[in-house]
Amino acid sequence: MERREARGGTLILGGGFAGSYVARLLKRRGATVVSLENFMLYTPLLPEAASGTLEPRHVVVPLREMCPHAELVLGHIRAHDAEGKTVTVDSLAGELEIGYERLVVALGATTRVLPVPGLVEHGVGFKDLADAIALRNRVLLQLERATLHPDDPSELGFVFVGAGYAGVEALAELNDMVHAALRSYSGLRDVPQRWVLVDAAPKILPEIPRRLGEYASRRLEKRGVEIHVGTTLESFDGREAVLANGVRIPARTLVWTAGVRANPLLARLGLPLDDRGRVVVDETLRVGGLNDTWALGDCAAVPNAHTGQTDPPTCQHALRQARRLAKNLVGEPRPYGYRMLGQVATLGRYKGIADVLGIKLSGFPAWFVARTYHLYALPLVSRKLRVVTDWTPSLFFRRDIAGLSSLGHPKGLEP
Repeated sequence: MERREARGGTLILGGGFAGSYVARLLKRRGATVVSLENFMLYTPLLPEAASGTLEPRHVVVPLREMCPHAELVLGHIRAHDAEGKTVTVDSLAGELEIGYERLVVALGATTRVLPVPGLVEHGVGFKDLADAIALRNRVLLQLERATLHPDDPSELGFVFVGAGYAGVEALAELNDMVHAALRSYSGLRDVPQRWVLVDAAPKILPEIPRRLGEYASRRLEKRGVEIHVGTTLESFDGREAVLANGVRIPARTLVWTAGVRANPLLARLGLPLDDRGRVVVDETLRVGGLNDTWALGDCAAVPNAHTGQTDPPTCQHALRQARRLAKNLVGEPRPYGYRMLGQVATLGRYKGIADVLGIKLSGFPAWFVARTYHLYALPLVSRKLRVVTDWTPSLFFRRDIAGLSSLGHPKGLEP
């Protein structure tokens, strides 16, 4: 087995938002990043990639450009030896043992899937870029099938389970896309659609102020979206979703966005975990009982000194954690504390909600603020310009409705 030492002594497990920003902020001190992909995904822009507003490549940032002083190792993490200060990685070149002086765990989270009959077999997720593009292709193919079977109500039935940011924004963007696409499907203009949002919570978007959540509900209901709160999904067989309140919804597409869980890989690293599977860290983001190991992002239970609670799994908090941790790795460790400046969410084209410094906005102003914030948080000037370049023509032209389901599935050479 080949052995090497982490660049600058710092080994970062995970190239997501939190891990990549730590590597970027360490600058010339360097780090070695172990990641499954050679890019960082900016997840808040996934709904716009799914609806065709943004080119999919523009919502990801190449790690080698984002972290020019870091070494990137693509591979799966196999084992961790805390005493020997090594991590074993199944890399592209075979098994690799990487020694470190400081270990940063930023493995993120995965979709939390509940044991609902038919969910795994027929439901789709919305966690990464592949999910977003697959969902877009699926929705467009349903439009094509509906032209052949306009009397089948399941063809234009769409159910989104989970009414947090991901579920609400994905539904709003795809609902916009389908309504815009109907201009090119004259035979479907009078065929009823059914868009349904389901959540066990008593209201949608429970993270935001009540007035904004109510505005979001009104906007969605005005567009014909059914909202079922205080209930859960009972089953889904690929053609019909059954809710706990007895409602039966003909639908071929069910999108599951009902929460996340810490990366299951954490259980194999020998780190202290809480009852939700997250790494336990102190106020400096150091892992309990290990002086040379830190954790942050969605995989960690990070205590916030300003709120007295653990941080929610958002990019906004991951960025602030990364800034604090980068300083703690090279200087005297100080407690992490951050008070949110605000929250934003888009509801399709020209509509959004925002709570910034206590100022509550809705409609176009909120949509503009949401886009401005995402542009600020997206790293690299080149990526910002690419996103702006995509946004500009979308102000004047219809959404692109070309399905790209063949991508990633080439036919190959035939004799």
